[in-house]
Parts: sequence; structure tokens; C-alpha cells
Amino acid sequence: MGHVIFGMLTSVDGYVAGPPGGPDLPMFGDELHRHFNDKLRATALSIYGRAMYEVMRYWDTDEPGRSSAQQEFAAIWRQTPKVVISTILAGVGPNATLVRGVDDELDRIIATTPGDIDVAGPTLAAALCAHGLVDEYHVYMRPAVLGGGKPFFAGGTTLQLRLLDIEQLPDDTVLLRYAGTDIRRSAAPWLS
Repeated sequence: MGHVIFGMLTSVDGYVAGPPGGPDLPMFGDELHRHFNDKLRATALSIYGRAMYEVMRYWDTDEPGRSSAQQEFAAIWRQTPKVVISTILAGVGPNATLVRGVDDELDRIIATTPGDIDVAGPTLAAALCAHGLVDEYHVYMRPAVLGGGKPFFAGGTTLQLRLLDIEQLPDDTVLLRYAGTDIRRSAAPWLS
């Protein structure tokens, strides 16, 4: 069974994106990018909602001017199997599977995928949390206060968490790793 991890960059005040018109999270350098390359390299499967998948499709192309760390990330991203949850998209790109919702099909995919499964996007993560499918939360805190915007935990998400680790990363980034203390995998009988 896969180990499901929801992780994203956030501001110190807990936003993954700033309010319309900015400010936004500061860019980071190659050293931190290499951390994310290593994380993605160790990922068995990435799960995206439609909006985050469309943002990440940027890595499907070879853009001039990318650093070596960014080029490496693009190559790893293309190789990583993906599941895209969407009722809107008619199809998805290479190495991706379209699933229509957080349902039995997604539960079976998680149950039969050994290794780390990365979940991207607060709205999708909230749906997976509601089904008891997230094992760990990785909060990559960046040195900025945005004052509003899109929060790391989508509205209505309530959890009890247990701190697993704190790690200082490059570019003044701190990784906070948490486990949920109320994992409800019994929501899907075959995951019990």
C-alpha cells in the first residue's frame, strides 16, 4: 500500500499562493530545487487535481534558460506516473491516468501502489483527508508573510497532527513533517 504525502511550499502564515495581484511566495534556488528533485525521484506516483496538473504541465516541455536542476526536475517529472482527478478534462498527457473523483478507483490505485504517493494541491488534499487517505503532511515554510490567499489546508479541513520532524533546508526554508493522528482508512474497506 502506498504512503500518501501532501506537501507544498507555504508562507509563514500558511498560504500556498498569495491573494490575486500578489504578493506571492519567493522563488528559490537550485540547491532547494535539488531537494525537490530527490523527493520526486523517490515518488512512486503523483496525484493532481485539474488545476495543479495544468500548472505542472509546464515541466512537459523543454524551456530555454532552465538551470540544470530545473532541467533535471522536468525529466524526472515526465517519468513519474501521475493520476489526475478531474471531471472536466477529456484526457491527460503522457504517463498520466485520468480518474473522475476521489472514489473506489483512486482507493484501489493507492492500495496497489507501493512507495511514496505525492498529493499536490490543497483542495484535492482536503478531499483525500476527508476519506482518511493522507498519511503525512509536509509543510515547506518559506520566508514570507502573504497576508492572505490560498491556504495550505483548504477550508473545512480539521485534523489532529503529530510532529515527526523539523528540517532546515536551503533558501531559509523549513520543512515541518507531520503525521495525522486520526487516519480513517476504514472509509475504504479493502484498505483496512
